[in-house]
Amino acid sequence: MTDRLPPQNIEAEEAILGGIMLDPEAVTRVSDHLVPEAFYITAHKDIYQAALRLHRLGKPTDLLSVINWLADHDLLARIGGRNKLVSLVDRTVSAVNIDALAPLVMEKYLRRQLIKAGNEIVHLGYETETELPIVLDQSEQKVFQVSHQKFCSNTEHNSTINIAAYEQLESSSPIYPTGLYELDNLMVGFEGGTLTIVAGRPSMGKSFIASFLALQMILLHKLPVIIFSLEMTKKQLEYRLWSLISVVGAYKHLGLLPLRCDRIRRHRAGFEPLEEWEFSSIAKIVGIARELPLYINDSRGITVSEIASECRQVKAKEGKLGLVVVDYLQMMAEDSLGNRSYELGDVARGLYKMAGDLDVPVLALSQISRAVEGRQNKRPMMSDLSQSGILEMVADNIILAYRDEYYNPNTEDQGILELIMAKARHGDTGTATVFFDKSYGIIRNLE
Repeated sequence: MTDRLPPQNIEAEEAILGGIMLDPEAVTRVSDHLVPEAFYITAHKDIYQAALRLHRLGKPTDLLSVINWLADHDLLARIGGRNKLVSLVDRTVSAVNIDALAPLVMEKYLRRQLIKAGNEIVHLGYETETELPIVLDQSEQKVFQVSHQKFCSNTEHNSTINIAAYEQLESSSPIYPTGLYELDNLMVGFEGGTLTIVAGRPSMGKSFIASFLALQMILLHKLPVIIFSLEMTKKQLEYRLWSLISVVGAYKHLGLLPLRCDRIRRHRAGFEPLEEWEFSSIAKIVGIARELPLYINDSRGITVSEIASECRQVKAKEGKLGLVVVDYLQMMAEDSLGNRSYELGDVARGLYKMAGDLDVPVLALSQISRAVEGRQNKRPMMSDLSQSGILEMVADNIILAYRDEYYNPNTEDQGILELIMAKARHGDTGTATVFFDKSYGIIRNLE
């Protein structure tokens, strides 16, 4: 097996390069999906990179231009000299078939990448000192990268980054507002590859906030969401979702009856059995919930690598992921090594890396320390985060939740939830004030 020639198509590579130099407009038809690494012959890779650089600088990719560029960058001799380029053009009749040839070259490249990944997975299998879940996750990542054409080299010349950044202005990679105006004024919205932490003391409404923002991503942007709940079961979350659906504005036209969060529990306990008219409304809510692109995982001992694996599967199925919710960080940080801060740091870094790898926004919930209880002003600060150092470092956004009525029952701020933006890597710090009804888990903008 090791003596076999790796998959390649030299003739197709030569025809593509000849076509690009023969017809300078041809490069626009392959530049978006044919990468330089796909060329099996190193010289061919250098020639194609030269053509791409010229194209991105707005210059022609004809024979003379490519020769001059390679010569100016001391690469002409390495690719075989002027005669190599002339021979490529001489053997090319036209660039008419370049669109069909590019996929052939990419296919051979991906096969080589798959062989490489397979060899790396074999070596991983022999690493018995590495825990099996980690080996399985790394193996899955390698195959996932090949199937999604994600290449190992991430170092690019700024001319490439510059064009990509400009093209992103009209691309399908926007930032998704939450629909809470004051919050969006601070953080703009959720962006792929970012980690947002919502932190607060118990009963501040962290899980309600996460559920509401998850539903907003689905309703406003039609994107799938996956929730990893280490605290509540799937059914408990489902009942909360029903309550939220019953009062959210998007379904007001259906005439749904408001369903309090504790209504199902009271029915199940036999305290207040559901009436027939309530069952009728719940049936409508169930029909709505059934169609939502929402996934829930309630595995109590789930790891970051397992979360990443589940996310990859959902993303492959749905094509895109709008938001990943993790409830909550401290439940994932095992204390087996006697250093909870170290474990929490690993979890936070892992989620941050996963957000970047999958290009998806991650929303993680976190507890804060009891220090606030001893202060006169009990509004949390970033330093109140449990093991705050690493969380402050890796998070793009840190939102601290505070409800004054929890500590001061007679406060004038009844039903007011403060979302304190303590850190906003790409936005502004400040406080977003919203209305919060814990009975239904609904959050609304203040008038």
